[in-house]
Amino acid sequence: MSDASDPILPADPFHADPLHAARELIVGAVSRPSLSGQESQVAEFLRGWMAAHQFAAQIDASGSVVGMRGNGPLQVVLLGHIDTVPGHIPVRVDEQGVLHGRGSVDAKGSFCTFAAAVAGLPEEALSAATFTCIGATEEEAPSSRGARHAAAQFQPDLVVIGEPSGWEGITLGYKGRLIVKLEVRKPNFHSAGEGSSAGDDLAEGWFKVRQWAQAASGEGVFGGVQATIQALSFDSDGLEQIARGSFGLRLPPQVPPALARTQLRAVLNEMPGLHLDFTGDETAIRYGRDTPLARALRLAIRAHGGIPVFKLKTGTSDMNVVAPHWPVPTLAYGPGDSTLDHTPQERLDLAEYERAVLILRQALIGAVEALSSSHQSRP
Repeated sequence: MSDASDPILPADPFHADPLHAARELIVGAVSRPSLSGQESQVAEFLRGWMAAHQFAAQIDASGSVVGMRGNGPLQVVLLGHIDTVPGHIPVRVDEQGVLHGRGSVDAKGSFCTFAAAVAGLPEEALSAATFTCIGATEEEAPSSRGARHAAAQFQPDLVVIGEPSGWEGITLGYKGRLIVKLEVRKPNFHSAGEGSSAGDDLAEGWFKVRQWAQAASGEGVFGGVQATIQALSFDSDGLEQIARGSFGLRLPPQVPPALARTQLRAVLNEMPGLHLDFTGDETAIRYGRDTPLARALRLAIRAHGGIPVFKLKTGTSDMNVVAPHWPVPTLAYGPGDSTLDHTPQERLDLAEYERAVLILRQALIGAVEALSSSHQSRP
């Protein structure tokens, strides 16, 4: 399923390896640019690959690619995202078998792991469950368009979110998010005069936000409130000064966005001339490690020589978006080093990717068997 735009893989004496199709999948996906809102080219490529591998595949109303295999009563959704942040990285596979390119880690690698794993499931698993792979659009944008559309379309029994955790990693939670927007307008005055400028007052607002974040933080990195400056601007038309700031908050489970809004309004509303607004609400989420899905993935990682590592991430993902709609066992999994996300060095070892495909395939079989047995044992 490659074309002239795909990089040429190094000479591979194992073309008969069933994982060769998985390599073609990820190289082809990474080779196709897919900035948020511009995913149609890669979505169509993925649709074609899945259709050729016995999926019922389509592009949905959000522009996401959706592929389904199996006809069993259990519903398993594997939700990844196929959009990327900006920044072109020439796509190539080096002599060590490492794929370089934007999206190789975040997160086309994870979605391709999903598709390749489901493509190789045995008939027993396909008779027990229906597996739906969703390559969602606009995860890297505030809209999370694909995930929000999917949340209203499916009612799964198990959910896997596609984000890099490393082949031994199992992500059980993500922090929440809130964006604080401040604006100060003041009459213009000479800089030698007394008083504060709009920029001074904006800076004072930022200091208050940061102090609040420190006071609201709990223990550990996952329990802390992180506050960062996202954007600052200052303008004047000679009559009025306008200073604007956008500040990002990463919120732990004990500080939901609604609580943060209330407390920040109390802190900042005492400042005259300051206008306060909020956007980007996402609630933190944390799942348990003893679900049928997590147990099956632990066993599969150990079977392939790994030591399972549970992780809690300080960022957000589509897990935050779908969690309120899908109250079922959920975790995030995918190959790659997440510290390479959004960087010029983004790259994925194809051997790790192939191992993740085999691990996930085994875990899906085990989780479906366990859940089917528990359902059958109920009175």
